[in-house]
Amino acid sequence: MCLKYQTQSVAKPYFIASIILFAVQISFGLILGLQYVIGDFLFPELPFNIIRMAHTNTMIFGLLFGFMGAAYYIVPEEAETELLAPWLAWLIFGLFTITVIVTIASYLAIPYSQLVELTKDKLFPTMGREYMEQPTIVKLAISVLNLLFIINIWGTTLKGKKTGINSLIILGLFTSALLFLFSLYNPTNLVLNKFYWWWMAHFWFEAVWLLIISAMLAFVLIRITGINRDIVEKWLYIIATMIFVTGFISIGHHYYWIGAPKYWQWWGSAFSLMQPIPLFLIALFVFTMVRKRQIEHPNKAALLWVTGTAVIAFLGAGLWGLIHTLAPINYFTHGTQIEVAYTHIAIYGAYAMTIFMMISYAMPTLRNRKANNERAQVVEMWSFWLLTLSMVFATIFLTIAGVLQVYMQRYTDVPQPFMVVQERIAFFYWLREFVGVIFLIGFIVYVASFFVKQHRRLD
Repeated sequence: MCLKYQTQSVAKPYFIASIILFAVQISFGLILGLQYVIGDFLFPELPFNIIRMAHTNTMIFGLLFGFMGAAYYIVPEEAETELLAPWLAWLIFGLFTITVIVTIASYLAIPYSQLVELTKDKLFPTMGREYMEQPTIVKLAISVLNLLFIINIWGTTLKGKKTGINSLIILGLFTSALLFLFSLYNPTNLVLNKFYWWWMAHFWFEAVWLLIISAMLAFVLIRITGINRDIVEKWLYIIATMIFVTGFISIGHHYYWIGAPKYWQWWGSAFSLMQPIPLFLIALFVFTMVRKRQIEHPNKAALLWVTGTAVIAFLGAGLWGLIHTLAPINYFTHGTQIEVAYTHIAIYGAYAMTIFMMISYAMPTLRNRKANNERAQVVEMWSFWLLTLSMVFATIFLTIAGVLQVYMQRYTDVPQPFMVVQERIAFFYWLREFVGVIFLIGFIVYVASFFVKQHRRLD
């Protein structure tokens, strides 16, 4: 199979970088899991706070590489024109790769306090907040690269055909880049600091990134089901509207206990109850399109990722978030293993799986191979089940640990010390580590599936 537009090939290195960063992220996650039960594992060389910071940062960078690769593959094909400036896409890739490598390496090699001094953060303080630990100079570099990236894909759509899918993916990517600018604002007042911090963190994970994955799902669905574009885009507009409405106001569910006005508890709780609706619509949309498909696409693995994403995103980001997002419940669960369980299943289901889906669909074409390699697809589908089931079980184990933690540490009349509780729920941490190893195996199988050759038929 050949690419429709040659400049789509620039997506390939972005996808490869995303896969590499996912591998690094999983490795850091396994180290963190062991440090939960073996406190001095790799200490002091790799302390928990540093590995956790590297783990979350590689997650964000891996997703961004995946989103950018998806945009470079989708936008030219949707616009029916070559990419505006393929040389700029390669330049952005090189500079972003260097930025990511230097950032993660600096976390591991330099004590964070020294990194603050070394990068002159005191001149313009922005470091130290979760997901925004990058030095100020790195944040500025990422902001510039985001701007160049948006110019490249936006310019491509302006000179080509206009579609709802391109409009939605550009809206999501542009808003994501715009919200990252909040990372440059770091008020000394803790309430204000958290207030504006959530405008980036919440909107990324619970709003604008959902727009991006909706566009990605719609793009793949049109091509593997043969459903009319008008039908798909009508669903897309409804889903996007619900995502924005619920995501915008439900930000209040983060403002319960930081000193913000009390009305946020009511607004945040009410619209948090509605947040599963767009995720349910995504699942309904996917299964409706698959059931009414007009063609049988040879890439069965991509179809499995599409349907799996819809289900796990709804269960994880939707229902698992709903169980503890209301103010009276979140009062007890915030910062516990229940939140950790929700975060992992939500990010995997909504974002990682969508990127795996996009890579599964696009990579055969990017590598000039046919999509009907049955052996490779069987291997990839095995990886789907290993990855997904291990993540589901990890979520269940962490949820049980979280419920016990909430009861013993916060809810009971005689609350127990944090470390005492941690020892009592360590069994579930070991179970989480066990399925984490299976998750790693599943990821290795996923990567290996791209190198499986088809049987040669004897005529």
